[in-house]
Amino acid sequence: MSQEDFPIEFVLESIEAVMMAKQPKVLLFDIGGVCVISPFQAILNYELANSIPPGWINFSISRTAPTGTWHQLERGEILLDTTYFYNFTKDLHNPTLWSAFYTTKARVANPSLPPEVPPMPKVNAEFVFWKMMSESRTFDPWMYPALLALKKSGRYIIAALSNTVIFPPSHPYSNPKPEEDIKAIFDLFISSAHVGLRKPSPEIYALALKEIDDFSRENASGRGGKELGWKDGVKADEILFLDDIGENLKAGKKAGFRTLKVNLGRAFEAVDELEKVTGLKIAGTHPKIPVEPKYPKKAKL
Repeated sequence: MSQEDFPIEFVLESIEAVMMAKQPKVLLFDIGGVCVISPFQAILNYELANSIPPGWINFSISRTAPTGTWHQLERGEILLDTTYFYNFTKDLHNPTLWSAFYTTKARVANPSLPPEVPPMPKVNAEFVFWKMMSESRTFDPWMYPALLALKKSGRYIIAALSNTVIFPPSHPYSNPKPEEDIKAIFDLFISSAHVGLRKPSPEIYALALKEIDDFSRENASGRGGKELGWKDGVKADEILFLDDIGENLKAGKKAGFRTLKVNLGRAFEAVDELEKVTGLKIAGTHPKIPVEPKYPKKAKL
């Protein structure tokens, strides 16, 4: 998992291509940071509260790919248990990665930091994980109303492609109330932990295309499928893919999908673009004010 900067010219190029092209058949959504509040916000808040150079946790996670504990969990290869948290903690306390991050990222972003690599910060991995999970249970105030409006329109296959985890069966997150379950909105939901693949692996985009194409053909006779051409299936360029992570969008574009970036705390911008693409009024009433990082006095160490 990482949140690389996404070149603005690429974003604009993608938006322009979408607007000039024919209507998509499918709107394919990432979940965290798109449909629900970004878990990146919880990470950033923790770092800011504990004087940890912003970006360290994401750097640590991303640089352990593809065999890191986080990535194994998102592919459903390991259980979410005490062994996971033990190994996840180890991943977040790798001195070689800390030195690389401090010298190539932290000091570049903040040249006032001393040149000597300081002691590696202590991170309560279990606390951070559950903060990420809890904060990302909240529906995005801009995208959620748009999703409901798009679903109501009946003009698109509404699908999700998300890197996910499988919670223990006894955990409340395993059985959310229907009104609290974002999955209920989607015609189909492709979950990394259930299919054994995760973004940005090319294989998961190929799987998503196949699943969506099958859904289209199987539902061609209902819900307006005849008028929308579902009997012909779905081609890659008939999918508009929304994500908040640059490398996931790049992989989607390589797979032939159209792409649209959702910026952290600014999903209303993506909703505006969706209105242009669809010609529908889908925005809710939530003020279009960017969400800024919180600065709690002290997070748990």
